[in-house]
Amino acid sequence: MFSQADSVKGQGVGSAYNELINLMRKDLVDEFYVTINKYGASDLTHYHTINPTYYVNSFSPARGRKIGYVHFLPDTLEGSIKLPGFAKKFFYNYVLDFYKRMDQIVVVNPIFIDKLVNYGIDKDKIRYIPNFVSKSEFYPEPLTKKNAFRNELGIPLDKFVVFGDGQVQARKGVDDFAKMAEANPDVQFIWAGGFSFGKITDGYDHFKKIVDNPPKNLTFTGIIDREKLVDYLNIADLFLLPSHDELFPMSVLEAFSCGTPVLLRDLDLYKAIIDGYYMKGQDFEEMNAQLQKVLDDKSLLKKYQALSEKASQEYSEEHLAQIWNEFYHEQYQIGKELGQIR
Repeated sequence: MFSQADSVKGQGVGSAYNELINLMRKDLVDEFYVTINKYGASDLTHYHTINPTYYVNSFSPARGRKIGYVHFLPDTLEGSIKLPGFAKKFFYNYVLDFYKRMDQIVVVNPIFIDKLVNYGIDKDKIRYIPNFVSKSEFYPEPLTKKNAFRNELGIPLDKFVVFGDGQVQARKGVDDFAKMAEANPDVQFIWAGGFSFGKITDGYDHFKKIVDNPPKNLTFTGIIDREKLVDYLNIADLFLLPSHDELFPMSVLEAFSCGTPVLLRDLDLYKAIIDGYYMKGQDFEEMNAQLQKVLDDKSLLKKYQALSEKASQEYSEEHLAQIWNEFYHEQYQIGKELGQIR
């Protein structure tokens, strides 16, 4: 494994990477000997991030069969980082060159397959394997613990809580999250996340003003550890992610795993992976209308809580351990046949 995915806190890529490493150490420890960021010879090399040093070492025959993880494409970076025109063009070309260096590509969302083909990558080299969340890290907590955490935060036990998380940026729909807080003053809104890209975050000045002066019923926690994230998800009556563009958001899987009802912007990319498990709205008006529905009819929350629990089974650690085990063994056999593995 080669990765710097967890070097910057508050990114879903880091969460996905850590989940896979934990799975390998726990469920597949008898199947594979795994090293992390070591340059010795290996049968399979799985690149989780696109660092320039990794690009250079991908030319070494010691790498064996090279697997690249695609967590983003050039077009999905729009709305996340702001770069000058020349730097953007260079970086986007580099991203694609890195992916093309790989013998096998793994995507976290099937809609990426056709996009990668359009960028000139052979469809037979692309495999879809979804993200997953471990139940040992994200799980429904007992009512006593939920109430204790609400008390710690000063939130009344009967107060309706809407929770969202992710980097504070335009792509995540933070503007609509803040707008919904203003439109629903009796509801407590909480957003966990910060500026992982610092001042090159697209719209940094605009969002810094919102974070520094939010509506009275909206709290920005900043970047928090995953160990604390489970507490926030458990006190939430509703998880809201109004993103304009996503890949396969770990935050949604984490909400599912805690049994928290989910409301999302109605994006095509969700339909291929989690359709039917969540409430949705095309824009602010429709998402706000969905919130009003559950405020008026709490039985809807029970329905979507059950759907969250059902979704969490499909994207469980046990299910994905089997998929990754078969995938890595298959890649080993292909590498042997092609002479990539000595």
